[in-house]
Amino acid sequence: MRSTLAGPRVLLRRLREVMAEPINAQERLDKIVVLIAANVVAEVCSVYILRADGVLELYATEGLNRDAVHKTSLKVGEGLVGLIAADARPLNLPNAQAHPAFAYRPETGEEAYNSFLGVPILRAGRTLGVLVVQNQSHRTYFEDEVEALQTTAMVIAEMVAAGELEAIVQQGTRLDLTRPMHFQGVALSDGVGLGHVVLHEPRVVVTNLIAEDAGAELERLERAINRLRISLDDLLNSGDFAQHGEHRDVLEAYRMFAHDRGWIRKIEEAINNGLTAEAAVEKVQSDTRARMLRQTDPYLRERLHDLDDLAHRLIRELMGRQHGPLSESLPQDAVIIARNMGAAELLDYGRDRVRAIALEEGGPTSHVTIVARALGIAAVGLADNLVSLAEAGDPIIVDGESGQVHLRPAPDIENAYAEKVRFRARRQAQYRRLRNKPSISRDGVDISLQLNAGLLVDLPAVAESGASGVGLFRTELQFMVASAFPRMSEQRDYYRQVLDAAGGRPVTFRTLDIGGDKVLPYLRAIQEENPAMGWRAIRFGLDRPGILRTQVRALLHAAAGRDLKLMFPMVTEVAEFHRARGVVERELKHLRRHGYPVPERLMLGVMIEVPSLLYQLDELFQAVDFVSIGSNDLFQFFSAVDRGNTRVAGRFDTMSPAFLRALKHIVDKAKAYATPVTLCGEIAGRPLEAMALAALGYRSLSMSASALGPVKAMVRTLDVGRLATRLLPRLDEPAAAADIRGFLRAFASDTDVAL
Repeated sequence: MRSTLAGPRVLLRRLREVMAEPINAQERLDKIVVLIAANVVAEVCSVYILRADGVLELYATEGLNRDAVHKTSLKVGEGLVGLIAADARPLNLPNAQAHPAFAYRPETGEEAYNSFLGVPILRAGRTLGVLVVQNQSHRTYFEDEVEALQTTAMVIAEMVAAGELEAIVQQGTRLDLTRPMHFQGVALSDGVGLGHVVLHEPRVVVTNLIAEDAGAELERLERAINRLRISLDDLLNSGDFAQHGEHRDVLEAYRMFAHDRGWIRKIEEAINNGLTAEAAVEKVQSDTRARMLRQTDPYLRERLHDLDDLAHRLIRELMGRQHGPLSESLPQDAVIIARNMGAAELLDYGRDRVRAIALEEGGPTSHVTIVARALGIAAVGLADNLVSLAEAGDPIIVDGESGQVHLRPAPDIENAYAEKVRFRARRQAQYRRLRNKPSISRDGVDISLQLNAGLLVDLPAVAESGASGVGLFRTELQFMVASAFPRMSEQRDYYRQVLDAAGGRPVTFRTLDIGGDKVLPYLRAIQEENPAMGWRAIRFGLDRPGILRTQVRALLHAAAGRDLKLMFPMVTEVAEFHRARGVVERELKHLRRHGYPVPERLMLGVMIEVPSLLYQLDELFQAVDFVSIGSNDLFQFFSAVDRGNTRVAGRFDTMSPAFLRALKHIVDKAKAYATPVTLCGEIAGRPLEAMALAALGYRSLSMSASALGPVKAMVRTLDVGRLATRLLPRLDEPAAAADIRGFLRAFASDTDVAL
């Protein structure tokens, strides 16, 4: 016979009254289980809370022996309660004791009860405990009873998340929500960051769980879903997404989910059971997330991200919240957590308060990584599932050396890292003492060490680090942080400030390298199947000559009476350089005709990033004043590895004989034509790789500010000639037998090179 349910909405209203009472956590839990038992007409109601040691502890009960509270426990996976916690799904049994997973605990006195209904206590798909009702009769609980119990479990989840149960945690134990967690990711940017979690796409915290009027909530839901559908349709119909491509496919998936009646019906059912519209969306998504996280099919797990995103969009629609980070509310020691993010998004936060970033995706050569290195921010990527397990404000440590992330670290881990930070500070102080010393090797080879920069805030590091100049100034970063396209006068003033801040040291400006994954928010993006090899950099500039001319004119104005070094990125054919040089010459002619002062000396160069230029070097070196090697993109195209694809980005080694032969070919040709060459990719900033570059013949390297000290320390202890005589013959050996990295480490150890 079916029990006479008092109705989920009545139960939730009474629960709200209990939640508002000025009583302690144990009294509140005790009242909740009594209330649930009475409303579901169950003889037993029990709450088990998950501890940090993976044990489910009985926290409150009505019907079982109350002396068992805080004494009875089951491991995750043990007994029916442990099975629910492990699977994150309800269990509805007419004869619990016949189930093979049944585990009897004599102290509870539950042998008299047969029927059993248990549901996981979930928050954001994470299991925090288990809520159980039992009866003596053999019966199967109805769907609305299961739904009522799941809805009630959501209220208990918020109690746990709010920290209310911390007051009744038994001595020597702690709740799972506060459990220290360790993630092994991939080191992206050197450094150690200790601070507190800031979610890049913060989950909107739903505080109003219980509805006053289900009809009004259903209307709110319908309006929000209609707004969501319209916004998705508008995006899909806009020019940005009119062509087929990956971005459109994602939005099509969103639209499919937004029109899915099954998903919407579950939300409506939760509202009818007494939840507000936003709480209903959160509940349904939490249930879905818990199930999908246990799927092994990568396609299904990928769709989980789509559903998560859609649910968060819908909750923001319901609560009238805008999407995006609120950098003005950052704590002083912010650690940004995200699935992935663009370089411009990181720049939005500023650098003063950000200690580190940790990403679920992200690769060593992605642009957000490059910007993090430029800003001296520790970064780790491939920290799987970090976003869903981190709560805003959680203490966190990001180790950009080892790729480790410690969420809610234990005191001994925190102390160890605090000491590590102090050690790094002492080591940086040692490097600072080298800043005024020459970068000359043991055998007298002078190697110029310069900085990569992109913002005015980077420029003080030129003097502080003892760099000989700026080997690469990424002009696009100014455009990426602006809200509108900078006018010529704004660009001119900015470049003039850059030259002033450099204090007479040379600055090599790179013209706009936008396109690919560097999209300007105010410029319509063109969707491409393979943007890294698409319409970007000099290709964009030559096709939009007005933009290139404006930038060139601003640079010529800014450098009036001074030297100007200007280079063009992503050049594939020498003819592109001639076209770009023609733009510069026309602008120079214009300035002279109108009586404007011009640079004292103008040098034009290219970045060698596309392998086709390796077969045009004679023609190239006859045309240019200098070259720079962008080893990140050159290696990407050389090895056919997408720098943003974490599956392949680390598959091949930049120290492979094949790539080193290509670098040797460039520097040899540069010497033959007496053309200056600088390598400004990421390998220049790693001491081991910089050793190899010195042996190949490179005498000018450009890197991030944090890398200059370690590389200078290496150079001053290196015998370049001795290394060259031993390394260069290895480049002719079969690649499989060369082991260049192993050789370099052994050489450094044998000759006391500082690494």
